[in-house]
Amino acid sequence: MVYILIPIVIVVLILMWVVGAYNGLVKLRNQVKNAWSQIDVQLKRRHDLIPNLIETVKGYMSHEKETLELVTKARYQAVQAKGPAAQGAAEGQLNQALGRFMLIVENYPDLKANQNFLALQEELVSTENKVSFARQFYNDVAMRMNTRIESFPTNIIAGMFNFSQAEFFEVASAAEREVPKVSFSGGATAA
Repeated sequence: MVYILIPIVIVVLILMWVVGAYNGLVKLRNQVKNAWSQIDVQLKRRHDLIPNLIETVKGYMSHEKETLELVTKARYQAVQAKGPAAQGAAEGQLNQALGRFMLIVENYPDLKANQNFLALQEELVSTENKVSFARQFYNDVAMRMNTRIESFPTNIIAGMFNFSQAEFFEVASAAEREVPKVSFSGGATAA
């Protein structure tokens, strides 16, 4: 009786471990999806602010058409990007365009005093902070999932059930890492 009971207990313990490992991977995969959706929400908010910002400055910056078009194009590419890697690259391009845009704003004192522009500028700064926090949270969760997928013995379960590693949300080049710094005093400088 004992000889039959020991293998049954071992099989049950192994099955319990497999179920626990699988459920842990599912939980991490769902956390990655949730974290990505939080980034997506903040990026949408940011993308929605940009046309309002451009409309506000059009009258002041009529001869800066090229810069406005560059920001508009970069925003369009960022909206169209899918997945963390593509989104990171597109957002880097958008950051560069916004940085140039904010430097040009320095040449327009009337614009820097415009209440609509100041309110949009403040919203953009707030949104940039939220995007930064959401990126950090996403990358932390992605790292935990990737570590779990790569670690023995969970990697066996991950392989059996086709769990794949999460992409990190990162900026592709050092130039794209420069984020526009917007001050509440109406000025802007490149980072």
